Amino acid sequence: MHRPSPPDNSADRARLVAEAVADLRRLPWGAGVRSGEALAGLTTFRIGGPAAGVCPVQTPDDARRFLDFAAERGLPTVCLGGGSNVLADDAGFAGLVLLMSGTHVRLESGAVRAGAGLGFDALVERCLQEGRPGLAFASGIPGSVGGAVVGNAGCYGHEIGEFVEEALVLRPDGRLERLGRGDLGFAYRTSRLKTEAGLLLEVTLRLEPADTAAGAAERAEHLADRRRKHPTSEPCAGSYFQNLPPLEPGGRRRAAGMLLDELGARGWREGDAGVFAKHANIIVNLGRATSGDVLRLAGRMRDAVRDHHGILLEPEVRHLRPTGFAPAAD
Repeated sequence: MHRPSPPDNSADRARLVAEAVADLRRLPWGAGVRSGEALAGLTTFRIGGPAAGVCPVQTPDDARRFLDFAAERGLPTVCLGGGSNVLADDAGFAGLVLLMSGTHVRLESGAVRAGAGLGFDALVERCLQEGRPGLAFASGIPGSVGGAVVGNAGCYGHEIGEFVEEALVLRPDGRLERLGRGDLGFAYRTSRLKTEAGLLLEVTLRLEPADTAAGAAERAEHLADRRRKHPTSEPCAGSYFQNLPPLEPGGRRRAAGMLLDELGARGWREGDAGVFAKHANIIVNLGRATSGDVLRLAGRMRDAVRDHHGILLEPEVRHLRPTGFAPAAD
Protein backbone atom coordinates (compact mmCIF):
# COMPACT_ATOMS: atom_id res chain seq x y z
CA MET A 1 0.00 0.00 0.00
CA HIS A 2 1.29 3.46 -0.86
CA ARG A 3 1.83 5.68 2.14
CA PRO A 4 2.29 9.46 2.05
CA SER A 5 5.66 11.07 2.45
CA PRO A 6 6.57 11.89 6.05
CA PRO A 7 5.32 15.36 7.07
CA ASP A 8 7.47 18.43 7.48
CA ASN A 9 7.18 18.44 11.28
CA SER A 10 10.59 17.16 12.38
CA ALA A 11 9.38 15.07 15.33
CA ASP A 12 6.59 13.43 13.32
CA ARG A 13 8.93 12.87 10.41
CA ALA A 14 11.55 11.21 12.62
CA ARG A 15 8.88 8.93 14.09
CA LEU A 16 7.56 7.89 10.68
CA VAL A 17 11.06 7.32 9.31
CA ALA A 18 11.86 5.08 12.28
CA GLU A 19 8.59 3.19 11.79
CA ALA A 20 9.33 2.72 8.09
CA VAL A 21 12.79 1.30 8.77
CA ALA A 22 11.37 -1.01 11.44
CA ASP A 23 8.81 -2.26 8.90
CA LEU A 24 11.58 -2.76 6.34
CA ARG A 25 13.61 -4.88 8.74
CA ARG A 26 10.61 -7.15 9.30
CA LEU A 27 10.45 -8.03 5.60
CA PRO A 28 12.21 -11.27 4.58
CA TRP A 29 14.61 -9.41 2.30
CA GLY A 30 15.11 -6.53 4.74
CA ALA A 31 16.48 -8.51 7.67
CA GLY A 32 20.04 -7.36 6.93
CA VAL A 33 19.16 -3.66 7.15
CA ARG A 34 20.97 -1.94 10.01
CA SER A 35 19.12 0.88 11.79
CA GLY A 36 20.83 3.78 13.54
CA GLU A 37 24.33 2.89 12.36
CA ALA A 38 26.79 5.79 12.62
CA LEU A 39 27.93 7.14 9.26
CA ALA A 40 31.33 7.76 10.87
CA GLY A 41 32.01 4.05 10.43
CA LEU A 42 31.09 4.15 6.73
CA THR A 43 33.20 7.13 5.64
CA THR A 44 36.94 7.72 5.49
CA PHE A 45 36.55 11.00 7.43
CA ARG A 46 35.23 8.99 10.42
CA ILE A 47 32.63 11.69 10.99
CA GLY A 48 28.84 11.43 10.93
CA GLY A 49 25.75 10.64 12.95
CA PRO A 50 23.25 7.80 12.54
CA ALA A 51 21.59 6.73 9.31
CA ALA A 52 17.96 5.69 9.60
CA GLY A 53 18.78 2.53 7.67
CA VAL A 54 21.89 1.04 6.05
CA CYS A 55 20.99 -1.42 3.30
CA PRO A 56 23.66 -3.76 1.87
CA VAL A 57 23.19 -4.11 -1.91
CA GLN A 58 24.59 -7.22 -3.58
CA THR A 59 22.35 -7.59 -6.63
CA PRO A 60 20.09 -5.49 -8.87
CA ASP A 61 17.09 -7.12 -7.19
CA ASP A 62 18.33 -5.92 -3.79
CA ALA A 63 18.61 -2.39 -5.11
CA ARG A 64 15.16 -2.50 -6.74
CA ARG A 65 13.49 -3.64 -3.53
CA PHE A 66 15.12 -0.94 -1.41
CA LEU A 67 14.41 1.82 -3.93
CA ASP A 68 10.78 0.74 -4.32
CA PHE A 69 10.31 0.63 -0.55
CA ALA A 70 11.90 4.07 -0.15
CA ALA A 71 9.65 5.55 -2.83
CA GLU A 72 6.55 3.97 -1.26
CA ARG A 73 7.37 5.31 2.20
CA GLY A 74 8.72 8.69 1.14
CA LEU A 75 12.27 8.04 2.33
CA PRO A 76 15.29 9.72 0.73
CA THR A 77 18.08 7.44 -0.48
CA VAL A 78 21.80 7.86 -1.06
CA CYS A 79 24.45 5.45 -2.25
CA LEU A 80 27.79 4.84 -0.54
CA GLY A 81 30.70 2.65 -1.54
CA GLY A 82 34.07 3.22 0.10
CA GLY A 83 32.94 6.44 1.78
CA SER A 84 35.72 8.72 0.51
CA ASN A 85 35.03 12.27 -0.71
CA VAL A 86 32.11 12.41 1.74
CA LEU A 87 31.53 14.51 4.87
CA ALA A 88 28.59 13.00 6.73
CA ASP A 89 26.66 15.37 8.95
CA ASP A 90 26.66 14.92 12.72
CA ALA A 91 22.86 14.85 12.51
CA GLY A 92 23.06 11.74 10.34
CA PHE A 93 20.82 10.87 7.38
CA ALA A 94 17.05 10.48 7.68
CA GLY A 95 16.70 7.84 4.98
CA LEU A 96 18.18 4.69 3.48
CA VAL A 97 21.89 4.41 2.71
CA LEU A 98 22.39 1.88 -0.08
CA LEU A 99 25.75 0.34 0.68
CA MET A 100 27.20 -1.14 -2.49
CA SER A 101 28.60 -4.59 -1.72
CA GLY A 102 29.15 -6.05 -5.19
CA THR A 103 32.89 -6.80 -5.41
CA HIS A 104 33.14 -9.14 -8.39
CA VAL A 105 35.86 -8.87 -11.03
CA ARG A 106 35.61 -10.59 -14.43
CA LEU A 107 38.41 -10.48 -16.97
CA GLU A 108 37.46 -10.52 -20.64
CA SER A 109 39.32 -10.04 -23.89
CA GLY A 110 40.64 -6.48 -23.64
CA ALA A 111 38.22 -5.55 -20.87
CA VAL A 112 37.51 -5.93 -17.15
CA ARG A 113 34.07 -5.92 -15.49
CA ALA A 114 33.95 -4.85 -11.86
CA GLY A 115 31.24 -4.45 -9.24
CA ALA A 116 30.63 -0.93 -7.98
CA GLY A 117 31.35 -1.91 -4.37
CA LEU A 118 34.87 -3.16 -5.01
CA GLY A 119 37.67 -1.04 -3.54
CA PHE A 120 39.20 1.04 -6.33
CA ASP A 121 42.79 0.36 -5.34
CA ALA A 122 41.97 -3.34 -4.99
CA LEU A 123 40.87 -3.26 -8.64
CA VAL A 124 44.09 -1.49 -9.66
CA GLU A 125 46.15 -4.15 -7.89
CA ARG A 126 44.09 -7.06 -9.27
CA CYS A 127 44.36 -5.75 -12.84
CA LEU A 128 48.12 -5.40 -12.50
CA GLN A 129 48.36 -8.97 -11.20
CA GLU A 130 46.37 -10.14 -14.23
CA GLY A 131 48.59 -8.33 -16.73
CA ARG A 132 46.36 -5.24 -17.21
CA PRO A 133 48.52 -2.35 -15.94
CA GLY A 134 46.52 0.54 -17.44
CA LEU A 135 45.15 1.75 -14.11
CA ALA A 136 48.52 1.98 -12.36
CA PHE A 137 48.23 5.79 -12.38
CA ALA A 138 45.35 5.46 -9.90
CA SER A 139 47.30 3.49 -7.30
CA GLY A 140 46.32 4.46 -3.78
CA ILE A 141 43.15 6.39 -4.64
CA PRO A 142 40.69 5.58 -1.82
CA GLY A 143 37.05 4.65 -2.15
CA SER A 144 35.12 2.24 -4.33
CA VAL A 145 35.00 1.55 -8.05
CA GLY A 146 31.51 3.03 -8.20
CA GLY A 147 32.53 6.24 -6.45
CA ALA A 148 35.59 6.56 -8.68
CA VAL A 149 33.49 6.28 -11.84
CA VAL A 150 30.70 8.58 -10.66
CA GLY A 151 33.24 11.24 -9.66
CA ASN A 152 35.64 10.52 -12.57
CA ALA A 153 38.52 10.09 -10.15
CA GLY A 154 42.00 10.73 -11.42
CA CYS A 155 45.54 11.89 -10.82
CA TYR A 156 48.88 12.25 -12.57
CA GLY A 157 47.21 13.47 -15.77
CA HIS A 158 44.71 10.62 -16.17
CA GLU A 159 41.08 9.96 -15.20
CA ILE A 160 39.10 6.75 -14.86
CA GLY A 161 36.62 7.98 -17.47
CA GLU A 162 39.27 7.45 -20.16
CA PHE A 163 38.98 3.69 -19.59
CA VAL A 164 35.24 3.26 -19.08
CA GLU A 165 33.57 1.33 -21.87
CA GLU A 166 30.16 0.74 -20.32
CA ALA A 167 28.26 1.28 -17.08
CA LEU A 168 25.33 -0.78 -15.81
CA VAL A 169 22.86 1.55 -14.09
CA LEU A 170 19.60 0.85 -12.28
CA ARG A 171 17.05 3.60 -12.88
CA PRO A 172 14.41 4.57 -10.29
CA ASP A 173 11.67 2.90 -12.37
CA GLY A 174 13.51 -0.43 -12.10
CA ARG A 175 15.01 -0.46 -15.59
CA LEU A 176 18.57 -1.68 -16.05
CA GLU A 177 20.37 0.56 -18.52
CA ARG A 178 23.77 0.07 -20.13
CA LEU A 179 25.46 3.39 -20.87
CA GLY A 180 28.51 3.78 -23.08
CA ARG A 181 31.33 6.20 -22.36
CA GLY A 182 29.80 8.82 -24.63
CA ASP A 183 26.55 8.70 -22.66
CA LEU A 184 28.20 9.25 -19.30
CA GLY A 185 29.26 12.89 -19.70
CA PHE A 186 32.66 12.56 -18.09
CA ALA A 187 34.31 15.84 -17.12
CA TYR A 188 36.72 16.93 -14.41
CA ARG A 189 35.65 15.12 -11.21
CA THR A 190 32.13 14.50 -12.42
CA SER A 191 29.85 12.54 -14.72
CA ARG A 192 26.15 12.37 -15.54
CA LEU A 193 25.84 9.71 -12.86
CA LYS A 194 26.62 12.33 -10.22
CA THR A 195 23.51 14.37 -11.00
CA GLU A 196 21.04 11.93 -12.57
CA ALA A 197 18.81 9.53 -10.67
CA GLY A 198 20.25 6.06 -10.90
CA LEU A 199 22.42 3.52 -9.15
CA LEU A 200 25.70 2.36 -10.68
CA LEU A 201 25.99 -1.42 -10.26
CA GLU A 202 28.85 -2.46 -12.52
CA VAL A 203 31.42 -0.92 -14.85
CA THR A 204 33.29 -2.33 -17.84
CA LEU A 205 36.77 -0.91 -18.37
CA ARG A 206 38.80 -1.16 -21.58
CA LEU A 207 42.11 -2.56 -20.34
CA GLU A 208 44.36 -4.37 -22.78
CA PRO A 209 46.99 -6.89 -21.65
CA ALA A 210 50.47 -5.35 -21.52
CA ASP A 211 53.86 -5.80 -19.90
CA THR A 212 53.43 -5.32 -16.17
CA ALA A 213 56.99 -4.39 -15.20
CA ALA A 214 56.51 -0.71 -16.03
CA GLY A 215 53.07 -0.73 -14.40
CA ALA A 216 54.44 -2.27 -11.21
CA ALA A 217 57.16 0.38 -11.07
CA GLU A 218 54.59 3.14 -11.65
CA ARG A 219 52.36 1.76 -8.91
CA ALA A 220 55.24 1.62 -6.44
CA GLU A 221 56.22 5.20 -7.29
CA HIS A 222 52.69 6.56 -6.86
CA LEU A 223 52.11 4.70 -3.59
CA ALA A 224 55.37 6.08 -2.22
CA ASP A 225 54.37 9.59 -3.34
CA ARG A 226 51.03 9.25 -1.56
CA ARG A 227 52.73 8.10 1.63
CA ARG A 228 54.90 11.22 1.50
CA LYS A 229 52.07 13.68 0.85
CA HIS A 230 48.89 12.12 2.22
CA PRO A 231 47.79 11.15 5.73
CA THR A 232 48.61 7.62 6.78
CA SER A 233 46.88 7.66 10.17
CA GLU A 234 44.58 10.70 10.38
CA PRO A 235 41.14 10.16 8.81
CA CYS A 236 40.35 12.39 5.84
CA ALA A 237 38.17 12.50 2.73
CA GLY A 238 40.99 13.10 0.25
CA SER A 239 41.61 16.39 -1.55
CA TYR A 240 38.97 18.81 -0.29
CA PHE A 241 38.73 21.32 -3.13
CA GLN A 242 38.84 20.81 -6.88
CA ASN A 243 41.91 21.95 -8.76
CA LEU A 244 41.45 24.96 -11.02
CA PRO A 245 41.00 24.92 -14.81
CA PRO A 246 44.19 25.50 -16.85
CA LEU A 247 45.02 29.05 -17.87
CA GLU A 248 45.42 27.94 -21.49
CA PRO A 249 43.62 25.22 -23.49
CA GLY A 250 45.46 21.94 -23.14
CA GLY A 251 47.43 23.14 -20.13
CA ARG A 252 47.58 21.48 -16.72
CA ARG A 253 45.09 22.25 -14.02
CA ARG A 254 46.32 24.55 -11.27
CA ALA A 255 46.54 22.94 -7.85
CA ALA A 256 44.20 24.38 -5.22
CA GLY A 257 46.76 23.33 -2.63
CA MET A 258 49.33 25.74 -4.06
CA LEU A 259 46.97 28.70 -3.57
CA LEU A 260 46.31 27.59 -0.01
CA ASP A 261 50.03 27.11 0.59
CA GLU A 262 50.66 30.72 -0.39
CA LEU A 263 48.33 31.71 2.45
CA GLY A 264 50.07 29.48 4.99
CA ALA A 265 47.02 27.24 5.40
CA ARG A 266 48.90 24.17 6.62
CA GLY A 267 48.17 23.75 10.30
CA TRP A 268 45.01 25.86 10.33
CA ARG A 269 42.48 24.39 12.73
CA GLU A 270 38.84 24.63 13.72
CA GLY A 271 37.96 22.39 16.64
CA ASP A 272 39.41 18.98 15.82
CA ALA A 273 39.50 19.58 12.07
CA GLY A 274 42.91 20.63 10.77
CA VAL A 275 44.68 21.31 7.49
CA PHE A 276 47.18 18.50 6.97
CA ALA A 277 50.80 19.44 7.66
CA LYS A 278 52.06 18.00 4.36
CA HIS A 279 49.25 19.03 1.99
CA ALA A 280 47.26 22.27 2.17
CA ASN A 281 44.26 20.85 0.27
CA ILE A 282 43.57 18.04 2.73
CA ILE A 283 41.51 18.42 5.91
CA VAL A 284 42.11 15.76 8.55
CA ASN A 285 40.14 14.59 11.56
CA LEU A 286 42.48 15.12 14.50
CA GLY A 287 40.45 12.98 16.85
CA ARG A 288 36.91 14.11 17.55
CA ALA A 289 36.16 16.45 14.65
CA THR A 290 32.53 17.25 13.90
CA SER A 291 31.01 18.06 10.54
CA GLY A 292 30.64 21.63 11.80
CA ASP A 293 34.38 21.81 12.53
CA VAL A 294 35.16 20.70 8.98
CA LEU A 295 32.67 23.07 7.36
CA ARG A 296 34.00 26.04 9.33
CA LEU A 297 37.57 25.22 8.35
CA ALA A 298 36.64 24.66 4.71
CA GLY A 299 34.77 27.96 4.67
CA ARG A 300 37.77 29.73 6.17
CA MET A 301 40.04 28.22 3.50
CA ARG A 302 37.70 29.13 0.66
CA ASP A 303 37.17 32.67 1.95
CA ALA A 304 40.91 33.23 2.29
CA VAL A 305 41.57 32.16 -1.32
CA ARG A 306 38.68 34.28 -2.56
CA ASP A 307 39.84 37.36 -0.66
CA HIS A 308 43.51 37.00 -1.61
CA HIS A 309 43.36 35.53 -5.12
CA GLY A 310 39.86 36.45 -6.28
CA ILE A 311 39.14 32.76 -6.95
CA LEU A 312 36.27 30.75 -5.50
CA LEU A 313 37.31 27.17 -4.80
CA GLU A 314 34.74 24.45 -5.47
CA PRO A 315 34.52 21.52 -3.04
CA GLU A 316 35.39 18.07 -4.28
CA VAL A 317 34.03 16.60 -1.05
CA ARG A 318 30.25 16.24 -0.77
CA HIS A 319 28.30 16.97 2.42
CA LEU A 320 25.81 14.23 3.28
CA ARG A 321 23.10 16.11 5.15
CA PRO A 322 20.03 14.59 6.82
CA THR A 323 18.12 15.04 3.54
CA GLY A 324 20.84 14.21 0.99
CA PHE A 325 24.03 15.42 -0.65
CA ALA A 326 25.24 19.01 -1.06
CA PRO A 327 28.66 20.67 -1.67
CA ALA A 328 30.72 20.51 1.53
CA ALA A 329 31.74 24.14 2.02
CA ASP A 330 28.84 25.93 3.67
